[in-house]
Amino acid sequence: MRTGNTPWYNLTSAAAGIVLLLAASIQASATPNKAAVASAHPAATQAGQTILQRGGNAFDAAVAVSAALAVVEPQSSGLGGGGFWLLHQNESGRNIMIDGREEAPAAATPRMYQNADGEIKKRASRDGGLAAGIPGEPAALVHLAQNYGQLSLAEDLAPAIELAQNGVPVNADMHHLANFRKDLLKRYPASADKILTKAGEPLPVGTSLVQPQLAETLQSLAQDGKAGFYDGPVAAKLVAGNRSAGGIWTRKDLSDYSVVEREPMSGQYKTPAGQFKVVSAGPPSAGGIELLETLNILSGYQWSKLDRTHRVHLAAEAMRRAYRDRAAYLGDADFVDMPLAKLTDPHYAAGLRASITKDQATPSDALAPVTSAYRRQRGTDTTHFSIVDSAGNRVAATLSINFPFGSGVVAPGTGVFLNDEMDDFAAKPLTPNGYGLVSTRANQVEPGKRPLSSMSPTFVTGPEKTLIVGTPGGSRIISMVLLGILDFTHGGNAQDVVQHGRYHHQYLPDAIQYEPGALSPKVRHQLEAMGHSFKKVDHHYGDMHAIVVNHDNGQLNAASDPRGIGCAAVGTGGHSCALGDAIDADNRNAETH
Repeated sequence: MRTGNTPWYNLTSAAAGIVLLLAASIQASATPNKAAVASAHPAATQAGQTILQRGGNAFDAAVAVSAALAVVEPQSSGLGGGGFWLLHQNESGRNIMIDGREEAPAAATPRMYQNADGEIKKRASRDGGLAAGIPGEPAALVHLAQNYGQLSLAEDLAPAIELAQNGVPVNADMHHLANFRKDLLKRYPASADKILTKAGEPLPVGTSLVQPQLAETLQSLAQDGKAGFYDGPVAAKLVAGNRSAGGIWTRKDLSDYSVVEREPMSGQYKTPAGQFKVVSAGPPSAGGIELLETLNILSGYQWSKLDRTHRVHLAAEAMRRAYRDRAAYLGDADFVDMPLAKLTDPHYAAGLRASITKDQATPSDALAPVTSAYRRQRGTDTTHFSIVDSAGNRVAATLSINFPFGSGVVAPGTGVFLNDEMDDFAAKPLTPNGYGLVSTRANQVEPGKRPLSSMSPTFVTGPEKTLIVGTPGGSRIISMVLLGILDFTHGGNAQDVVQHGRYHHQYLPDAIQYEPGALSPKVRHQLEAMGHSFKKVDHHYGDMHAIVVNHDNGQLNAASDPRGIGCAAVGTGGHSCALGDAIDADNRNAETH
């Protein structure tokens, strides 16, 4: 760790950062038929642009951006985590979901986070080695480069390796989250050495975070592919680091991990402007299923003619029902039979719609109760980016290590923070996880199983335009993407999608959650009269990145969420993105959804 010259993407002036962020997040009037990258960090966006400029396609750029985010956002994603990469090959028209989600180790058991009396062991699924699933991101990057890219894996990883070697400035978000988790980080010397000072405090904002061990791990991956991470010296260090922190990993767990290609979920949403095709992640993501279920419910209303209060009411009621079904049915498709056709059937949605009263909230406990029965088969913090290349290939990818800095464990000698995605399992049926979500035995811990996720990378294609979108945000990811889709399908551009105020309902707890400024006092009063209760979130949430492609002329409109420090850039040349403070959105217009 060192301090040094201020890189191009670091500003000490908050005001200058805000001005440049506004410029970076508003990229309308782009040159037709050019590429675009929108990600959570300017350096990651530049990494993607660099690869596109060197002749790579959108899939190469996805590898570069994923790896760069692993370096510049260790609190959000990384080689010790996983994610979903949603791909569209323009020439064939094929959509593919790359499932790089983490897996439970072979020694995992359904009751591993319970004591002898069946009570949940406090934070056992969130902190330390036992909380870590087997990472999937490195295998996914290799798979992307080898099967879909035009450049070599080493070329795709080069920008990230350079960032790790040369250093990236600690930004306010990284500093804040390190402070939030510093007591955990202090338990593990390799973790403390990476992100804390000798005095045990988070590195100051502006300090250059140099990560030579992470650079070496990336170089091993670049040189030897999957074996460079899942076998050999790196794997030995990962297992030793996990087990010394209380984990149960083995070398076989790592060597057995493999990426799964899955069919995405797809459906239709009809508006007065025409029919829109929605493609999103399928299980082990709940995202696509819940999006299609809620959109099917809402398709029965004339959304554009509803006032703000009734839009919020009906959207909350649709979310309530979809999140209830998530709790009841969803899990890893390789382990659980799920009624996916039923949940995404418009006729099923019509039945749910009939249970909604236009001017009265439905208490969650009035819905059919969730039981812990299921059928067995054969067996935030997060980040997002969107990419389109000049050939029309596109990627939406959402990546995570779960809570800030994951389990808090850096495996010594690797520079890699291990995830705590095991918390996304049901540690005990119907017991809330760290995001307040409940689930049944369908999502219980089992060896080799992948935990249910909310990550929802999504494509929406209408008569005139296509949207590439996604966001981090824990249990609120799906509702954020839903509101973005509603904006887009009713005439909104990329800026509208990423910036409007957000609200959320997830069945339990039975309350509409909303960020500052999202609901006016008048709207809250009217909703309260309908029987809704509220939980105000004290901070703005989400970090959405969107690209809109105009079908007629190829014009691109890209935007990064002003809540974060991200960068949306059109073209493959340099851009003006700068690392500044996130914009306060209290006064943002929230009356569009």
